[in-house]
Amino acid sequence: MSQYPALSMIIDGTRVSGGSRRTHAVINPATGEVLGELPLADAADLDRALETAQRGFEIWRDSTPQQRAAVLQGAARLMLERQEEIARIATMEQGKPLTESRLEVMMNVGLFNFYAGEVFRLYGRTLVRPEGMRSTVTHEPVGPVAAFAPWNFPIGNVGRKLGAPIAAGCSVILKSAEETPASALAVLQCLLDAGLPGEVAQAVFGVPDEVSRHLLGSPIIRKLSFTGSTVVGKHLARLATENMQRTTMELGGHGPVLVFADSDLEQVLNTVVPHKYRNAGQVCVSPTRFIVEDSVFEAFRDGFIARAKAVKVGNGLEDGTQMGPMANPRRPEAIDALIKDAVAKGAKLGCGGGRPEALQGANQGYYYAPSVLSEVPLEARIMNEEPFGPIALINPYVDEAAMIKEANRLPYGLAAYAWTRDAARQKRLARRLEAGMVGINTTMVGGSDSPFGGVKWSGHGSEDGIEGVLACMVTKAVHEA
Repeated sequence: MSQYPALSMIIDGTRVSGGSRRTHAVINPATGEVLGELPLADAADLDRALETAQRGFEIWRDSTPQQRAAVLQGAARLMLERQEEIARIATMEQGKPLTESRLEVMMNVGLFNFYAGEVFRLYGRTLVRPEGMRSTVTHEPVGPVAAFAPWNFPIGNVGRKLGAPIAAGCSVILKSAEETPASALAVLQCLLDAGLPGEVAQAVFGVPDEVSRHLLGSPIIRKLSFTGSTVVGKHLARLATENMQRTTMELGGHGPVLVFADSDLEQVLNTVVPHKYRNAGQVCVSPTRFIVEDSVFEAFRDGFIARAKAVKVGNGLEDGTQMGPMANPRRPEAIDALIKDAVAKGAKLGCGGGRPEALQGANQGYYYAPSVLSEVPLEARIMNEEPFGPIALINPYVDEAAMIKEANRLPYGLAAYAWTRDAARQKRLARRLEAGMVGINTTMVGGSDSPFGGVKWSGHGSEDGIEGVLACMVTKAVHEA
């Protein structure tokens, strides 16, 4: 408890808390204890944040690449220095193992350093015109950005939401998840301590629908960046149409994993099982639907179950923990309901399906055991709704065509994976899988220099890479005679 910081908002470079504001209790999901009380914004706070964001944009759009690079590089250095402190805060708030939180800090360090280089490469172009004319195409910052970040990656998602607008020359109002506020504040503080003007980036918290309607209802906001569920993303997209705000939407997924008989099953299992239960499965690109060629289905299923049973579940701050609790009490209940529905419809439960045996005597913490369902009917809810939890779905399929058909069946298209040693098949899968990111013989589908985003109901636009910066810019053509 003593290591958890006091909570506030940050508006115009100042910590804001207290008064008559409503508060939200931040809970440690591993213990059920209250970590702190988070002040929630009222209308006056949001108006002040909007007015400050307008001033911040007027300051930052004229900043030089050198100034932006210095801030981003400085923040990266500070995050590296504060890695242990920030990681512990994230684990206390969100529950993931400390090793995963440390890696999340490093994700931000890499992203900010990458963006610090990209600010010097925001090139335009000169068009070919007759003598006496000049036509140029340039990129300019779009304006103040409203950025909404979820709780599952309380450090990394915040870094994406802040880093791209700042690199582009925009101001930003961050509304991070109320479940994990201190992580967001720690990242923003690194930017401010590195020299970012206080007017340029702010953090507010509040009742999500109140905050989103207030911010998106203002013409000051020129762009919305949202990571979260498809349902909420569609709602926010409708709100953004009123003021024609540009949008970047990174929404839900239901990651298909195609496993062919020619793959090395031991290598596949040793790779995908840890990736499945990373962050208790609360990952938008989590491998979820395992689409397995029928000749190796039983061997793959049995190997998966054996490894799932061996995953050590516990408090993320304890040594040896491989999977922590789920982030809030809603998540175990939701996963349990999906599993029971699938079993009632004929699915086979290989393991899990409830609280881990080792934690049965404990009454606190939002734990759920690593679970495996096989031979799951397509009409089961879990085959059609993103489970967002520690559950793997394993089904057999007769051939490549049937496997691709199942992979593309759902309206989601964030990440897809495939395992095969057939080079020609690898090329076919790269073309035919409907996803914004495809991993072939790997689960690594992200990187600071690589665009991160989906298609279909999984959203549009990209974060990370040069695409993440350009998403915060507008294109202007200037013709001179």
